Amino acid sequence: MAVLPIRIIGDPVLRTVAEEVTDFGPALARLVEDMLETMEDVDGAGLAAPQVGVSQRVFTYQIGQERGHVVNPVLTLSEEYQDDAIEGCLSIPGVAFPVRRRARATVSGIDVSGNPVELAAEGLLARIAQHETDHLDGILFPDRLEGDDRRAALRAIRSIDYRTQVDATLSKRSAHVGSAFGAGAAFGAGAPS
Repeated sequence: MAVLPIRIIGDPVLRTVAEEVTDFGPALARLVEDMLETMEDVDGAGLAAPQVGVSQRVFTYQIGQERGHVVNPVLTLSEEYQDDAIEGCLSIPGVAFPVRRRARATVSGIDVSGNPVELAAEGLLARIAQHETDHLDGILFPDRLEGDDRRAALRAIRSIDYRTQVDATLSKRSAHVGSAFGAGAAFGAGAPS
């Protein structure tokens, strides 16, 4: 297993619709394990494959001791919304705003072995499922903002202070990045998550 570098906003993979997974072999199992390790290393609640540079429809999640993954997720969302909550993103370090999300999501998909998976998600897990599935569709959380919040988020992303934050985040993360070719190999260190 390895901690993978997380791509930062500006990397084209984050704006590309991810491809459906069709090969359920060892490469997918390794990707999922590496994503789980990476998510844990950066204290993330969720991580989508494009955030580690892989344009495939896979995400991982962790809430407390509950953790897992979904391959080729399909969401069915409730009509009702939950209270807006502050969201950040590993791919947009230092930027966080309240985002409107649906109260519940049924997540259907497949696990790493090709077996059907279904999650009845509420609250934080529903929020994570929506956020991570957005990544698979090339959508970042600022795209969900409106009005002053959207303008403020876009200003923060363009600001010099933001660039400093990105550089600091990449530097901090590079100490943890490893690969199958040897610990500490900082491949892709300049790319956003």
